[in-house]
Amino acid sequence: MAQTAVQGRCDPAFAAVRDVFEQHFADGLELGAAVAVYAGDRKVVDLWGGVADRRTGREWRADTPCFAFSCTKALTATAALLLAERGAYDVDGPVTAWWPEFGAHGKEGTTAAHLLSHQAGLPAFARPVTAEEAADPAAMAAELAAQEPEWTPGEGHGYHALTYGWLAGEIVRRLSGRPVGAFVKEEFAGDLDLWIGAPDDVIERGARMTARRRVPASDGGRRTADGPAPDAALLERLAKAAADPASRLNRAVNNPHPGKGGFNNPVVLRAGWPGAGMMTTAAGMAAFYRDLAAGRILRPGTLREAVRTRVQGPDLTMLQETAFGLGYMRPASSFRVPAAARASAFGHGGAGGSIGLGDAEAGLALAYLPNLMGDGLVGDLRAARLVEAAYSCLG
Repeated sequence: MAQTAVQGRCDPAFAAVRDVFEQHFADGLELGAAVAVYAGDRKVVDLWGGVADRRTGREWRADTPCFAFSCTKALTATAALLLAERGAYDVDGPVTAWWPEFGAHGKEGTTAAHLLSHQAGLPAFARPVTAEEAADPAAMAAELAAQEPEWTPGEGHGYHALTYGWLAGEIVRRLSGRPVGAFVKEEFAGDLDLWIGAPDDVIERGARMTARRRVPASDGGRRTADGPAPDAALLERLAKAAADPASRLNRAVNNPHPGKGGFNNPVVLRAGWPGAGMMTTAAGMAAFYRDLAAGRILRPGTLREAVRTRVQGPDLTMLQETAFGLGYMRPASSFRVPAAARASAFGHGGAGGSIGLGDAEAGLALAYLPNLMGDGLVGDLRAARLVEAAYSCLG
């Protein structure tokens, strides 16, 4: 097989990122992908390569957007935090102050912070939800407000893989009068190639996701940015839970079901699920983190408080360690960064391997988007190696 030619530009000082990216293609770990890095306001890496659509052989281009799965959550959280900064609500106040119906079934003590940090106890819908139903954010929020929580809100944390969007997103919808996608585009992402709810022309030129396969956990014996690859026991537990329809993990990640075509389904891409519905280029998502880290979206003090770790430890959904601030992942086995960046790095990964990362202290912003889905549930090793390479290039 001919080696894939990586295109784009890379500052010589960040050649390590190019080297890792090219090696992934050489090792057969990619179909198509893109990576972008900002050092301060300088775009030092903007690379892409491979095939955007395996069926047709269409090449990945500079402007090819890709579905980013749960990387969306960071944008939804940022929108909610911007409203809090403007005084629309109190992050640590009760949700019922602005969403009275949410108090059903003993949830009256739930705060907005609980919604933003995966502590609400609503990691999955109680009934099967279709992709068509999920296109109505008000209906999805009402469904969750009427549910009984699976644990007392605030007394544990478990990844709200899809429901997060309609919980945190309801802050935006109720208090701004706009759906998350419109708010994000109008308030801070207007000039970026980034959409939560993509128009048809964007969907048409977008990368097509290809069925998940496991990226080798052993990684040839190499270590990642945050230690060795996940151990076999964890992978076995995750595989067992993923295959069990009754497990919390399975219920959280598979409902709503995206329908025919999976996450290539235009119904899902147009709807822009606020927990996992963004289409973006790597350059677009990296520019979002550039602006966020630089204080151009949220005030620096707001961001510092938002990235402060609110919960850390065993995740009631994911069966591994996770750590969250107010909507942003913090370093853990599910979000791998070099040891020197553990105090300051934040962002969000997505199923299949995508990642967005910001670091105000280091002045670094990074985004990586693949369309060959790896085992993103445990922190994709491709993303971890790119993040490690980027940090190694900082002076």
